[in-house]
Amino acid sequence: MLYLVGLGLGDAKDITVKGLEAVRRCRRVYLEAYTSILTVGKEALEEFYGKELILADRETVEQEADSILEEADVCDVAFLVVGDPFGATTHSDLILRAVKLGIPYKVIHNASIMNAVGCCGLQLYRFGETVSIVFWTDTWKPESFFDKIEKNRQNGMHTLCLLDIKVKEQSLENLMKGRKIYEPPRYMSVNQAAEQLLAVVRNRRLQGEEPEITEDTICVGLARVGAPDQKIASGTLYQMSTVELGGPLHSLIVTGTMHPLELEMLKLFSVDSSSFEKNAFPRTT
Repeated sequence: MLYLVGLGLGDAKDITVKGLEAVRRCRRVYLEAYTSILTVGKEALEEFYGKELILADRETVEQEADSILEEADVCDVAFLVVGDPFGATTHSDLILRAVKLGIPYKVIHNASIMNAVGCCGLQLYRFGETVSIVFWTDTWKPESFFDKIEKNRQNGMHTLCLLDIKVKEQSLENLMKGRKIYEPPRYMSVNQAAEQLLAVVRNRRLQGEEPEITEDTICVGLARVGAPDQKIASGTLYQMSTVELGGPLHSLIVTGTMHPLELEMLKLFSVDSSSFEKNAFPRTT
C-alpha cells in the first residue's frame, strides 16, 4: 500500500491521528522536501513519529518514482507531504503511476494554505484562481500571474498568490557542466512579491494601460500560517512591499470586492487603518 499523508502547516503534531497511525505501520517513510517546508526540521518529525524519514527531493520524486513504488508493491510505504497531498501536481502523478502498476493507495488529508488563508478573515468562497509568483531574474521577468490577478479582481474575487521556493536548485553554469552543486535555498517574501507586482504596474502604465491593480489596492501578507509565530498584515500593495513578516513561508492575497465583515476582519491586521478608509470601502458589497 502507498499512503500519501498530509502533515498540515505547523509542526510535527499537526499530522492527523489517522496519518500518524499509517506512518507508524509503514516500513519506509519518505518526506517530500521541495514544494513546501515545515517550521520544524526532519529530526523533530522523526522523534515524534518514531520513524526514520527519507528525504525525497524533486529529483527523487520526478526521476526515481518507480523505486518508491516498487517498495510499495511489497510493503507499506508512506509519502509525507507538507499541507495536503494534492497541493502539488507531482503527487497526482505518483498516484497515476501507482494505479498503472496495480499498487493500492490511500490519501490522508490535512490542512493546507489553500484553506488556512481564511485565518485573515477573507471568505474562502470569494477567492478566484490561485496564482504562483516566481522569482524574476535579470533575463526572465514573466507577468502572466498579473493578468490572472487582474481577471479575478475584475470578477470581484480575491487572489491567493503562492510565492516561489527555490530548494536544491543549480546555477546555469553548474547545470551545463553537470556538477551536482546546489544553490542555497531561497524563499520569496511578501516584500519581494509586492515589489514585482509594483514593477508590473509601472510597466503597464508605460504601455499606456491603467491596470486594475495599483499601489493602493488592499492586500494581505501572511507568514508561517499554522505556526505559533504566524503573522498577518493587511494594507495597500505598497505597504506590503515594506512590511516585515520574518522567516518563510510567505503568501500574499490581492483582494477583490469585499463584504463588510471581511473588511472588519482585515482591520484587525492593518498596517495603517487609514488605508482602509481611503481605499477599501468603495469596493465593498
